[in-house]
Amino acid sequence: MKVLFDTNVILDVMLLRPPFYKAGTLLISEVERKNIEGYICSTTVTTIFYLVAKVKKAKETKQLIKNILQIFNVTQVDKVTLESALNSKFPDYENSVLHESALRAGLDGIVTRDRKDFRNSKITIFDPEELLKIIIAS
Repeated sequence: MKVLFDTNVILDVMLLRPPFYKAGTLLISEVERKNIEGYICSTTVTTIFYLVAKVKKAKETKQLIKNILQIFNVTQVDKVTLESALNSKFPDYENSVLHESALRAGLDGIVTRDRKDFRNSKITIFDPEELLKIIIAS
């Protein structure tokens, strides 16, 4: 299964945001074990760097980004993706970009804590706990 990780799931882990980081950490472990193929959107990388750098030192932030890039595949964002996101029925543009990027990459789903923001999704949306249960059951 190929799954895009929403920015919030990655940030939960990097910033150890309780109670959310536990499920995110377990999901990242499943990616490392190759039980699922993990993807992040290219825009997620810059957003993560910006937000994590506000609370951690630059060297630590860069190392966290390097670690994430070793674990995850990265979906691309180009002009077509951005235009498609603008024309979608998503209320949140950032989430629309993630969704369009996942669609164009042929992914099976998106894991997010903001399920309601993806109600217009054309692919399956999972919350972290739900995806963990599916992986464990398979």
